[in-house]
Amino acid sequence: MFRLKGSILSMSLLDCNGALIPYSFESWREDSKDSKEKRERTPTKTSSTKMSPTNPDGLCDRQFIAIASEKQAGVFALPSQNCVYRKKLVDFDFIVKAEIISMKDSVCLICYASNGHLMVFTLPSLKPLLEVDFLPLADLRISRTFSFSNKGHGLYLATPTEIQKFTVCQEFSHQYNNMLGDLYVPHEMPEAPKESFFKGLFGGGMRNLDREELFGESSGKANRSVAKHIPGPNADIQALNARTTSVTGKANRSVAKHIPGPNADIQALNARTTSVTSEIGKAHQLMLERGDKLSQLEERTERMANEAQQFSSSAHLLMNKYKDKKWYQL
Repeated sequence: MFRLKGSILSMSLLDCNGALIPYSFESWREDSKDSKEKRERTPTKTSSTKMSPTNPDGLCDRQFIAIASEKQAGVFALPSQNCVYRKKLVDFDFIVKAEIISMKDSVCLICYASNGHLMVFTLPSLKPLLEVDFLPLADLRISRTFSFSNKGHGLYLATPTEIQKFTVCQEFSHQYNNMLGDLYVPHEMPEAPKESFFKGLFGGGMRNLDREELFGESSGKANRSVAKHIPGPNADIQALNARTTSVTGKANRSVAKHIPGPNADIQALNARTTSVTSEIGKAHQLMLERGDKLSQLEERTERMANEAQQFSSSAHLLMNKYKDKKWYQL
C-alpha cells in the first residue's frame, strides 16, 4: 500500500539500476486462413509479458516504482513495497503537471507547480537538480495543455492560436531553432473576378466605391469648364461689410486731414447713408436672382431624376424580355 498526499499525477516503473522499464508489447500478426474453421475463428494475440527479472526467493528487491502526487513524490521498492525515498514537493501550493522523463543518460522527475516554479529531481534518489520561476499559472488553459516529453522538452498552449515550446536541457536548446515549424502555409490571395458589363447595366445592385476610384488619378483628369464657383449664403453680407468698411476708412482718413464745418458733417452723413442704402438694395437684388437660379436648378435636377428612373425601368423591361431567349431568337 502506497500513501501520498494529494491526487496521483504520474507513475512509472524503474529497474534495479534506476532506468525506465520499457512498455511490454509484441507485434500481432493474423494467421493465414486456409480453412473455413480458421476464417470463423477470431485471431488472438499470444500474451507473453516481458518484465524485469525478479528474485524467486524474495531475498532482495529488483524493481522500483516512482509515484508523484500533487504534494509529494515517493520511490518504493518492489516487491517488498518499502518506501526508499520520499520528497515533499510544495508546502502551500500544488503540482499541476508531473512527468518522469529520460534526459541524457538518466531518468528524472520534472514538475510544474501552481506558483509558476519548474522543478527537476533525480531518480530514484529524488535529489533536486533545478528549480526556477518559469511561468505563473494565470490561465486554466495552461494547466490543461501543459506537457513534458523526453530530452527536457515541453510545450503548452499560450493563447488559443499560439503554442509555446521550452526546454530545460542545454543540448536541446542548441537545436531548438532548427525544430521551429509553421502551423499555416502562406498563400497569395486570388484575384477578384472581373465584373460583367451586363451586370452593371441591368440592375447590378449597389457597389462599394473607393474615394481614390471616384476622385483619384484612376478617375481621369477633371474638366475645368465643369467646376464653377457658387458663393455661399453669407457671401453678399461679407461683400457689403467690406464695402462699408472701405467707405468708413476713407471717411476717417478725410476727417484726419481736414476739419470740416458744422454743415459738412451732415452732408457726409447723408452721403454715407445713401451709399449704404444703395449697397443694401444691390445685395437684395442679388439675393433674389440667386433664389431664382436655385429654383431653376432644383427643377432641372428633378427632371433628370425622373428621366433616369424611366430609363432604369425601360432597361429592366428590356432585360426581362430578352433574358430567356437564345442568340438565334434575337
